[in-house]
Amino acid sequence: MEHNKATTKRYFHIIGLVMIVFFVISFITNILNSIIVDVKGSFDLSLTLTGLLPFTFFIAYGIMSIPAGFLSERFSEKALLSISFLVMTVASLGFALTPQYGVFSITLFILGSCMAVLQVIINPMLRVAGGEEHFAFNSVLAQLVFGSASFLSPYLYKYLVNKEEVSNNTIADILRGWVPEDLPWASLYIVFAGISLLLFFYVFFTKYPKFEKTEEERAGSKSSYWDLLKNKWTILYFIGMFCYVGTEQGVGNWISQFLYEYHGLDPQTTGADTVSYFWAMLTVGCLLGLLLLKFMDSRKLLILTTAITIGCLVLALTGSSQMALIGFPMVGFFISVMYSIIVSLALNSVKEHHGSLSGILCTGIAGGAVIPFIVGGLGEILTLKSGMFFLILPLAFILSIGFWAKPLVNNKTISLKKEQ
Repeated sequence: MEHNKATTKRYFHIIGLVMIVFFVISFITNILNSIIVDVKGSFDLSLTLTGLLPFTFFIAYGIMSIPAGFLSERFSEKALLSISFLVMTVASLGFALTPQYGVFSITLFILGSCMAVLQVIINPMLRVAGGEEHFAFNSVLAQLVFGSASFLSPYLYKYLVNKEEVSNNTIADILRGWVPEDLPWASLYIVFAGISLLLFFYVFFTKYPKFEKTEEERAGSKSSYWDLLKNKWTILYFIGMFCYVGTEQGVGNWISQFLYEYHGLDPQTTGADTVSYFWAMLTVGCLLGLLLLKFMDSRKLLILTTAITIGCLVLALTGSSQMALIGFPMVGFFISVMYSIIVSLALNSVKEHHGSLSGILCTGIAGGAVIPFIVGGLGEILTLKSGMFFLILPLAFILSIGFWAKPLVNNKTISLKKEQ
């Protein structure tokens, strides 16, 4: 009886911590979508070098995801969280004080590595702290928190860079005073350093319950990874995850530059707003997708939403400025269900080693590094519009998943027809 009580006890301070960590991960990760045009102008970069910035961030995710799983088996959550936030503090402050392109690239790689470690840690923490019976609800809540941070981060950027909207002696003015006058966006990283430092102290002085991982959450042995890599379904779903994250970031990273280059829209106002709406619609779409999955086979829903996404992307790239302002957020709305469907189909397509498979799928986050870089490279050789049309290729692969996927278990749906 005592054991049952222990398993159902909820640790609200840990749930709160996990939600804050989700918020910070999203806030720092997706701010690059908003500042990309300013970074390009500040360092006088080509589209290729600009594309290298998200590459350095997301390739760190790809490199660190599996090692982070092994680290989580050896060290405590408290130790890894504390070290991650301390490293993030030093890296962010280091760039703010030395704002150069090379330093920025290194900072992004370090931040991406820390994010990978945080991602591996917080999901098991949420399951144990919130209780397994509440895990589904808390996971959806975490997605909402994640999405809200992506929606809000462009507004912090606008607040810090739009000098005409603030008066002297405001917080924005003080923060800008720490960085070169022509690099006001760099003051964001002073904010990130401050947030990371606060979280370091919070994590360090917090008491933690004992976290016992399920099989799905464990890193797995080297042999389990090798067994999975010999399975064609593992490779196919890895490519699917690679394509999804690459598409998400390939759109998000280049929205502002596209609107500026083709429609003359200010990246510090309209561009930032559109990026914000893109992430807001992605969050709203995720909630709608959860509902639709109760009534539709996940493969059919994937086919439908991917086809509509391709249509929205084409309209955003070829239409008027008004169509672009609507089209890009709608892309976010319709790609929102892809992540959860790809992950669930992957896990339901193999019988064992789900923990190792999760690690391999997380490595697919490297798509967020490679595909935006390809878009930038093609934009350099041809045009940015041509480069963004490349995103139809990863979307086509995601569309194909709906036709060839053969999960061992289908998602449970509710029939609206009356039983005879």
